[in-house]
Amino acid sequence: MPTEIERKFLLKNDSWRKGADEGMHMVQAYMGSNNKSSIRIRIHGDSANLNIKSKTLGIQRSEYEYPIPLDEAKEMLESLCDKPYIEKTRFHVIHDGHEWEIDVFTGENTGLIVAELELESVDETFTKPDWLGKEVSDDPRYYNICLVNHPYKNW
Repeated sequence: MPTEIERKFLLKNDSWRKGADEGMHMVQAYMGSNNKSSIRIRIHGDSANLNIKSKTLGIQRSEYEYPIPLDEAKEMLESLCDKPYIEKTRFHVIHDGHEWEIDVFTGENTGLIVAELELESVDETFTKPDWLGKEVSDDPRYYNICLVNHPYKNW
């Protein structure tokens, strides 16, 4: 079973931008959910994916991801997914051998910036960059699926 091990953090400042790539805009939305999983459509650049993730709280979850045709992804976003969409630009920053993903949200979640780090194991060690703030891995408010119904602008 494919597993995602991911830690989420807030940021202290914008100094991460010095080492970031140019970033990629993403639009994603969720299809009707249930108690066990979420189903997401994501468009990033000229690519699109279908993602199914377990609704387990914490840093380790089951995750399945499949490429899908871009035109079908657009149709699904419009006709099958809940609104508002999650819109963000994802930047990558390499720090001490690890690749951090920094999501800068726009739209309903403007002002929210989250750093994510995918790990090989739950006990994998990593060096925290100076720009890293509080860990929010166990706070469901920061899960993208929760940001649909409870956007950051309303906190």
